[in-house]
Amino acid sequence: MHFESLRENKIVMKAPESLSIVYTTDNSGQFFTVKTLESLATYPDPEKVTAYSNNYFEIFWITKGTGQLRLDLRQYEVTDNQLFCVRPGEMHELSSEEGLEGYVIAVTKAFPGVSDADFDLGYPGGVYSLFDRCRALRVKSELIGDMAIIVEKMIKEYNNLDLFRQELLKRYFKIFLIYLGRQFDAADGMDLQARSMGLVQKFMESLNTNFKTMRMVAEYARELAVTPNYLNETVKKATGYPASHHIRQRIALEAKRQVAYSDVCMKEIAYYLGFSDSAHFSKFFKNTTGMNFSEFKKEKFSVAMAS
Repeated sequence: MHFESLRENKIVMKAPESLSIVYTTDNSGQFFTVKTLESLATYPDPEKVTAYSNNYFEIFWITKGTGQLRLDLRQYEVTDNQLFCVRPGEMHELSSEEGLEGYVIAVTKAFPGVSDADFDLGYPGGVYSLFDRCRALRVKSELIGDMAIIVEKMIKEYNNLDLFRQELLKRYFKIFLIYLGRQFDAADGMDLQARSMGLVQKFMESLNTNFKTMRMVAEYARELAVTPNYLNETVKKATGYPASHHIRQRIALEAKRQVAYSDVCMKEIAYYLGFSDSAHFSKFFKNTTGMNFSEFKKEKFSVAMAS
């Protein structure tokens, strides 16, 4: 089964009764939703429940309950007041032995402001970078009340059709992201704020979209109207690694996803990722991951328990 054949725009929470959540975008793609986990629950055929990817930035805030979240190739334990950020294209599956309480927020890149400097928030990769830092965190006790108020305001606004509804949702969402940023030390924020935010954000977004067809730093530099050296150095200052490293790692991540979530062979994965032959792909995989593809596939890369 090829990765692209997986159903998109669907989030799955798997409990003993196979709890699932389904979203639907409008034709414009300018999609935003915020709801309680309980209000989104339905119970489909257990045999059809699996992990899914989608086109949204998503925030799962579990206010009460325990379980597990499988996010790409890692597994996280879910406990009270834990928050998870999922970026577009990331495979995820939320499971629990009991009912989970909390909120889910989902927003597409097309929602007004998400890709703008307005959402950089002092992070060099904008929303992408913030979501990276907030992949799995426990909400600070002193922030729980304020964050809950903002989410409830978003839910209230989301459920009415009054004038300037979208503008208020955008502003509430930005405030919520600011609270996420406050989970970290102020010194970290000041350090990140000094970096070149706009260029890195655009590079990360382009990479996430074009990694199968654009392999060279020069291609991204051309698209972003800068020199390859400048792009490499700017990305390195912001993330600790040059643009070339991120390109290799993004391709390798997709290969790992193919192995972990499907039964395709190396030849099929190589073709899917745009390699001319299996030997070239095999060498790339070994050099990038430090592991032979055959060994990786044999182990099925058991989902690592996150610390």
